[in-house]
Amino acid sequence: MTNGTGAEVVVDLDAIAANTAVLRERVARPLMAVVKADGYGHGLVPAARAALAGGADQLGVAVLHEALALRAAGVTAPVLAWLHGPGADFTAALAADVEVSVNAAWGLAEVVAAARATGRTARLHLCVDTGLSREGATVAEWPQLVAAAARAQADGDVEVAGLWSHMAYADSPTHPTIGAQVRVFEEAVAVARAAGLTGARRHLANSAATVALPETWYDMVRPGIAVYGLDPLGGDAAASGLRPAMTVRAAVALAKRVPAGAGVSYGHTYSTAAGTTLALVPVGYADGVPRAGGNRAPVLAAGARRTIAGRVCMDQFVLDVGDDPVAPGDEVVLWGPGDRGEPTAQDWADAVDTIHYELVTRIGGRFTRRYVGSAGAV
Repeated sequence: MTNGTGAEVVVDLDAIAANTAVLRERVARPLMAVVKADGYGHGLVPAARAALAGGADQLGVAVLHEALALRAAGVTAPVLAWLHGPGADFTAALAADVEVSVNAAWGLAEVVAAARATGRTARLHLCVDTGLSREGATVAEWPQLVAAAARAQADGDVEVAGLWSHMAYADSPTHPTIGAQVRVFEEAVAVARAAGLTGARRHLANSAATVALPETWYDMVRPGIAVYGLDPLGGDAAASGLRPAMTVRAAVALAKRVPAGAGVSYGHTYSTAAGTTLALVPVGYADGVPRAGGNRAPVLAAGARRTIAGRVCMDQFVLDVGDDPVAPGDEVVLWGPGDRGEPTAQDWADAVDTIHYELVTRIGGRFTRRYVGSAGAV
């Protein structure tokens, strides 16, 4: 409550650990817990420690500064960083024992240069584009990249530790692209094996594939959102044995009676149907509450589900609570696990036509973050 608004993001570290354990037990093979984007909005270092406490074998991040932040915090587990532009500081990465991925010959050349500068052998993953058309070497470029990596491995500059790709449609488990991507991936692996890269661990499965597609599990899985207890298929997380780790809450700042026909918030997109009580909640789109939630998004307040009344503003939104009692300081829950009747992040995603990934990674601003549970605590 130190921000004076009661606005906080409460993160359950024990839930992160338990979700990781559930996923790790399901796949019965190594698991890389993805903690990029500040642990999907849950906090990079605490989320990483909780996932490791739950049995994660390795951590995954997008960019090098995330990996270096983990090392600076004393996290010693294997970490892979995979998204780099030209001039990335691979020297710092190798000095910190961070594994890196490349998807082009120029990236490999930069890693080799860093390895020679530091005298360290780089643990390297090679990414192939199997149909997402995003990161990864194309099928046409792959043999050249593999051959160059094999030469660098023979020279002692790199150890190719992983071969990987990313899926486009894993959240639609029957989609024909899944089988197509699996075939392309296996062909790419065969090219790498034929070139002598026999020790590299194969990984393809994101959260959705970890939950729903055993044929994609290979040597390691790479879940992200599922670690935080959200269903990657857009359904009920509990059905997969997962528990959402994030609760977003604030406190009423003002309650007042207004007459029928009162226009509420900018543009008067909501008007009161009768004399009623309005409750002001002091968070808004500057804090990651979607502006699209106006007249659409649900909250739990004054003992019941409510829909935001009128537009979400930069710093605040309004609730119409009718004749129910409400007072300044009363709790308002935007989303949470759902077991107290509060909306879930999936409910919000459905209401504002987005995905829960976007909601949990964007919430912040003037919300403070508070941790409960002890998993991974130092």
